[in-house]
Amino acid sequence: MTTHMRNEIDEIPDAAARLLQESAASLKEAGQALRAKDPAFLITIARGSSDHAAHFIKYAIEQQAGRAVASIGPSLASIYNKSLKLDQAAAISISQSGKSPDIVALAQSAAKSGALTIALTNTLPSPLSEASAHPININAGPELAVAATKSFFNSVLAGLAIIAGWTADAELQRSISALPEKLRQATRLNWQELADELGEAESLYMLGRGPSLAIASEAALKFKETSEMHAEAYSSAEVLHGPVALVDRRFPVITFAARDAALASVRETADGLAAKGALAFITADGATSARRLPFVETGHPLTDSLALIIPFYGFVEAWSRSRGFNPDAPPALKKVTETR
Repeated sequence: MTTHMRNEIDEIPDAAARLLQESAASLKEAGQALRAKDPAFLITIARGSSDHAAHFIKYAIEQQAGRAVASIGPSLASIYNKSLKLDQAAAISISQSGKSPDIVALAQSAAKSGALTIALTNTLPSPLSEASAHPININAGPELAVAATKSFFNSVLAGLAIIAGWTADAELQRSISALPEKLRQATRLNWQELADELGEAESLYMLGRGPSLAIASEAALKFKETSEMHAEAYSSAEVLHGPVALVDRRFPVITFAARDAALASVRETADGLAAKGALAFITADGATSARRLPFVETGHPLTDSLALIIPFYGFVEAWSRSRGFNPDAPPALKKVTETR
């Protein structure tokens, strides 16, 4: 029987198209508001997969808009009852349910402190949408599997659409418009070679750099959620500063490489780990030792990075089932986690 998770992975192209069509006006308004505000810096407010989406958006804003972005712990408001001086800032909150108390509390605090507030949520109305000046319906549709897939994807895509409008980046806008069809190709990609080689591995590394580091972080979380398998995400630069000591013969390493300025250095790291005996895979052509994983090219470095998560989702769903797990319902997790 097909799992909810597999169905939801296959729905991502349609969910992306729905977001771009049905939320077009609110995405445009948020971009215009950022242009008018011209924030000196931005903060993000999120947890779990949504925080990985925020991490991706952070890199995109810093690269495209030249503004520093910081992730702020929601407990600052909900537990410590502190506020920040944010009158020159914008705040982006991300929550699938839109009702986690700590996320809502910090979004409310940011608004009171003078920030331009934007919420990316799959649930409108919700406490988070009501706390934000610009609530965006990410339009992922109902998500039944505990492990988030299409809501993660659409949260990032909504962020990219806002950035493209804010910066009037025609190249990024064209790539975003063409993305749903590229995603249909991505859902058909097969990473079976990776599954065949993992065998009885109990731990692995996920590597990336820039926006693809956020993808590596999301991938590591999905291994833990769906397969109870230890996985850690590192920058392809940071992994060489200590974590590489654990890499020996057939230690699995998956490197998420996009067609961007970091490609050469990321590929070099993957090849270097393969030379040490690691079971190294990379989403890129041109590696000399690391093995190639299939990917799609989308016409822009940022959408290239985002599309990498699609074949991984398909792989990890099948891997989970092959290990005797139900990826729809991990025993220790629930769909909506409300933290204070």
